[in-house]
Amino acid sequence: MEQLVKKISLILLGLFATSVYAGDCDINLEATTAMAFTTNEIIIKKSCEEVTINLKVNGTLSRTVMGHNVVFTKKADMDAVVKDGIAAGLNNNYVKAKDKRVVVATQVIGGGESTSVKFKPIAFNTNEPYVFFCSFPGHSSIMKGNVKFN
Repeated sequence: MEQLVKKISLILLGLFATSVYAGDCDINLEATTAMAFTTNEIIIKKSCEEVTINLKVNGTLSRTVMGHNVVFTKKADMDAVVKDGIAAGLNNNYVKAKDKRVVVATQVIGGGESTSVKFKPIAFNTNEPYVFFCSFPGHSSIMKGNVKFN
């Protein structure tokens, strides 16, 4: 009986550890009505096979008026990606089509909306600095942060 209890305990511990691990691979990010993200640093766990970015926009304004997205690039590429994104326009989520400098990007969404995107952390060269930002015109100057790897 004691052996059975130990086995069940180990199984339950394994299930609990799996669910905690899975949660570590989800990043929840909000864009506020003050045109800011709820954090200025995102930590990506190198141990995750896949990461999900969940973006939620607070407020009520539409995506055409006050839309937000989140884009990940090398820090050195940010300004050029923003400039090319503005030229790409809203129909392209303010991201140039097939831009190899963009590691991952969500759709542009408006108030009360949510979106998610999945990516593999292996896409990052962790020896270089990365940033995340909103590429909606004029937003990247304040809606940005650093990406760290753990």
